[in-house]
Amino acid sequence: MSVPVPRRAVLRGAVLLGATALTPFGGGRAAWAAATRVDQPVIANCATWAARPPSSDVSVVQSRPNKIIVHHTAFPNATDYSLAHAYQNSRDIQNLHMDTNGWLDSGQHFTNSRGGHLTEGRHGSLHALLHGQTMVQGAHCVGQNSQAIGIENDGTYLDGQPPQALWDSLVWFCAFTCQQYGIPPNEIYGHKDFNNTQCPGLLHDRLPELRSAVATRLGG
Repeated sequence: MSVPVPRRAVLRGAVLLGATALTPFGGGRAAWAAATRVDQPVIANCATWAARPPSSDVSVVQSRPNKIIVHHTAFPNATDYSLAHAYQNSRDIQNLHMDTNGWLDSGQHFTNSRGGHLTEGRHGSLHALLHGQTMVQGAHCVGQNSQAIGIENDGTYLDGQPPQALWDSLVWFCAFTCQQYGIPPNEIYGHKDFNNTQCPGLLHDRLPELRSAVATRLGG
């Protein structure tokens, strides 16, 4: 049975990253390289949370993403912070995205539960993240799906703040993702920066705090 990927499983990818961290992005924008290595958080892959197979093949973009986009699911704010609930939440999201939205798989690349448990969203996203050279095309933000990593944070944050466990996990995940892809911490955005939506609610107001916390985590 598949299990969440251990933190040290990324060492090979870290070696690859070391050779490419200073490679410029398209358009002449130099990649940002971490001064302090961030360990990989535990991220449960799709098999671990019993994801359905995609309805068709996912598309792999043969370049690195240049930003992270933060979302909230707009689901009710669960009080069950367990790992089992995080896995069920991932299945609920996938069912919604495939059966209601008509997408081939979960739209986001990764999901963060209110208990701070991270799961892979769209199939192939974790493999791409660990290798740090490609990304899976998502369906989380119109106009950005082939260049931005999308992370869904479970819950609705129009009126209240997320639990500390979710926030801490978000900081860790964003720091690790910035490290793997050479994304500068100031290239972390909210869904509403690109589309007409309230998403991610009050998390958007905290983006300066998130960017600062990620930069600190990376030794910047």
